[in-house]
Amino acid sequence: MKDKLKTCECGHIHKEGTDMCAACGKPLTDEAKSEGVNMRYEGAAIRSKKQRRTILDQIWAFFSSVKVGIWIIIILLVASAVGTLFPQENLRPGIEDAATFYEREYGSIGLLYYNLGLNELYSSWWYIALIVALAVSIVVASFDRGIPLYKALKAQRVTRHPHFMTRQRLFAATKASASTSDDLEKVTVALKKKRYTIREENGNLLAEKNRFARWGPYVNHVGLILFLAGCLMRYLPGMYVDTTMWIREGERAPVPEASEYLVENRGFSIDYYDPEDDRFQDAFANSNGLVTESFMTDAVLYKRSGILGDDSIEKVDEKNIFVNDPLKFDSFSLYQTDYRENELHEMTFTLEQKETNETFGELTINLINPEGTYDLGDGYEVRLVNYFPNFYMNSNNEPSTRNNIPDNPYFIFEMITPDTPEGETSVVGIQQNLEPLQENEYKMTFVDVELANVSILTVRKDQTLPLLIAGGSIFIIGLVQGSYWAHRRVWIQQTDGKVWIAGHTNRNWLSFQKELSESLEDTNLLTPMDQEEQKESDGSADVSGQKGDKHA
Repeated sequence: MKDKLKTCECGHIHKEGTDMCAACGKPLTDEAKSEGVNMRYEGAAIRSKKQRRTILDQIWAFFSSVKVGIWIIIILLVASAVGTLFPQENLRPGIEDAATFYEREYGSIGLLYYNLGLNELYSSWWYIALIVALAVSIVVASFDRGIPLYKALKAQRVTRHPHFMTRQRLFAATKASASTSDDLEKVTVALKKKRYTIREENGNLLAEKNRFARWGPYVNHVGLILFLAGCLMRYLPGMYVDTTMWIREGERAPVPEASEYLVENRGFSIDYYDPEDDRFQDAFANSNGLVTESFMTDAVLYKRSGILGDDSIEKVDEKNIFVNDPLKFDSFSLYQTDYRENELHEMTFTLEQKETNETFGELTINLINPEGTYDLGDGYEVRLVNYFPNFYMNSNNEPSTRNNIPDNPYFIFEMITPDTPEGETSVVGIQQNLEPLQENEYKMTFVDVELANVSILTVRKDQTLPLLIAGGSIFIIGLVQGSYWAHRRVWIQQTDGKVWIAGHTNRNWLSFQKELSESLEDTNLLTPMDQEEQKESDGSADVSGQKGDKHA
């Protein structure tokens, strides 16, 4: 439904619901006639303030409401604070089961935190919906108020309605005299020196400067919208990656979120500060051991040309990755962030007959990627029924693993031999060899262990960073634009043998009044007084001002 249009006596066409004509300032409603002028939006009709509303108008009014926007921000802040109580899923240490981690580290509160889905709060649908709602609120509020304000300022004329002039906060009326023309010329020159833009119409003047300051909040909104758009784009696949990969010496592993690339760890090295160096004795005393100076990974980057296996790969780059000196490729960066020395890598066992101590072959288990069956030949076979890399008994008194790091490996073996074709079960851990079901004829005997250094690399990719930087920069520009400058206007109008001077600014009234007083020096024109202050001081609403040489 189109808005009804009405025409002011000055000829300007405005929408129904407009309080004040944007061109001449004539009050158009009974409320506007009895009250002062509404200079916030120049009296323009705001869609969210319409009395007769359709469903679309109601939705528009909801999102344009400042209260709604503030409540969305409060809910976002509270939710964001709750998300920082415990580590989020992508930031928690280790790679154990999430429920196990939160319950072990934070007890029942941690488990509740996990069960409510707060461990992935920032990627939850309702958190994303709040960000979208905030963005919609900012956009709607900007259009709801910004466009009418722009049109009203663009339509303003030099000659204004008497009601508009006399109801301004700063106003003075001086009786015209023979020197009035010279006085007006002096004022015009003085205002130009203060960087005012002068418009003249029928002997009346409009001096205006810093109109761009009125757009500061809307520039802020543009910056916020770009920033929120950047935040939302992080949820799109391929736009943002921040994860870790563990790669052992001699291994080659695919890069997370970029599986066509492979990274090989040709070697990991650590340099320590000299313990004999007097400069670092305090650090040695606090650490009770060696102090790491630097650590790096000798890495080789490959790219797969096919999708099956590693048969067709080509070398892309090689680099020693240090802290803050990443390997960069295809918008990705691999940072050296941590390491683990002498981690358990492989364990070797032998199948042994308990009575005779005779052995029947060896099997080597890769603790990261173990096989399920180990054939020892001649009918001897060992099956890995279950494997717990970091064994512990959970709250249900059941065997479980804290994570996939082999800090405390436990194995459940099924041993099949010609003497025991039905198989025997053995539970083997570090310095543990248990027979949970029955006494066995055979056992698994530990033989050897192989250790390996593990390099922990952080994989990062952020395609949203330019948008975030642009949004933040534009927001700062809008903040400066709206805070350090004020939109100031001065109207000088000759009416019925008098010279009316009215002024308005959106902030810093004392500074504006002083500037206006300086511009009227050496003239016979009265300096406008602050009518609001005058009303408070003596209750008088009819204030005409002082002589120009008596500063207000």
